Amino acid sequence: MVSSIANSLGLGSGIDIKQLVTDLSNASRQPKIERLAQLTQQNQARISAVAQARADLEGFADSLSQMVDDGTLRSTPTVSDESVLSATARAGLHADSFAATIEVTQLARAQTAYSGIVVDREAAIGQGTMTLSIGGTDYAITIDATNDSLDGLAAAINASDSGATASIIADEGGYRMIVKGTTGQANGFTLAADAGADPGLTAFAYGSGGGMTLGQAAADAKFTIDGVAFSRATNIVDDVVPGMSLTLKKAAPGQPVDIGASRPLDMIKQTVGDFVAVYNQMKASLSAAANMSGTTMALRQLESTLAGLVGQVVTSDPNINKLTDIGISTTKDGLLTVDNAKLQKALETDAGAVEALFNPRRDATHDTTTDPGIAFALDAIRDTAVATDGLLDRIETSLDKKSESLADQLEKIEAREDAYKARLEKQFGGLDAKLAAFKATQSYLEQQIEIWNNQYKN
Repeated sequence: MVSSIANSLGLGSGIDIKQLVTDLSNASRQPKIERLAQLTQQNQARISAVAQARADLEGFADSLSQMVDDGTLRSTPTVSDESVLSATARAGLHADSFAATIEVTQLARAQTAYSGIVVDREAAIGQGTMTLSIGGTDYAITIDATNDSLDGLAAAINASDSGATASIIADEGGYRMIVKGTTGQANGFTLAADAGADPGLTAFAYGSGGGMTLGQAAADAKFTIDGVAFSRATNIVDDVVPGMSLTLKKAAPGQPVDIGASRPLDMIKQTVGDFVAVYNQMKASLSAAANMSGTTMALRQLESTLAGLVGQVVTSDPNINKLTDIGISTTKDGLLTVDNAKLQKALETDAGAVEALFNPRRDATHDTTTDPGIAFALDAIRDTAVATDGLLDRIETSLDKKSESLADQLEKIEAREDAYKARLEKQFGGLDAKLAAFKATQSYLEQQIEIWNNQYKN
């Protein structure tokens, strides 16, 4: 009887059963769906706010670290004669930490040896093994039927991982081979034909009667700094002057070169202002996320940790070792502000100590423990917050789970409401059929009564 209800709701009783079922099901469904939509929207807003807070924190830490790493906040080396040597800054260089006079008396050189005979580069030269000895280490050079030529010998030397390189140069009537080692007196080399090798390979050996000629002997760089003698195996010296890498360009005995450093005071001032501005932007995004209902107190904890950065001791200087010492302070709203007069006074008093807040010293007594610097301290806060199971990671995981839970709830509500509507259709469909039957009975009785009345009247 009920099988045709879906197509005939309301046809029997005259009541708009279809509309009635729709209204009742909507009355049940709509408030639940609207509530879930509101919760989903709120949760998504929290996810966006936390994501923005993470992005601002990571961007703040990364940009400050980049400025330190690329030398923007670092003292710049000065060299009186760059034709003799040049200098670049490394972490920890400070204008007041070093000034000296350097005299370069000898450049580091690599040994070279060249073959005495001129040959066709592709012609056979002999087969066998040769031993290349550099700095006490032997390297086997094998010449066989697959590489029996001057080109093959050069390729075998280059593939030996010895540090030596071989090249072929054109000469009148043919080609020669030049072998070059690495710089430094200790890196001189010999190249010998082993026992059993074809005699022709001896022409391309150096040392102990070999046929190659010494072109240049290996040598160390020699120089003095304020009269103290040094020697190094290369012309790039980065382990003598703290925070500075030297590149020796030419030997110039009797031509002293003055080196020092200049401090980027204007950039330091700008960086202080930028630090305050970017911090305040990050603070705003964190506060926006923390102020949303339902957000955990973990964001408040992160805000508190960042606020503590202003008063955190980040260098070992006894007087200027934290941001408050250079005029940065916190307002009642938790934002930062800078007292430019105090900053200027700090720069005039000890510019090196101010620079060290952003460009910490690095030497035997200054490391990331004693002098982390602002960038390192901020990196530590960032790394802890964004690490797996870190503060922000836990918040984001919780919000993601909330999103999944809300989606599951919506799916279940939709299923329950569809089932509820189906029950209403069945119930009201049955009611409609009964009403139709009652209506038919009523019509029959009315007809009979009318017949009876008519009979009595007659």
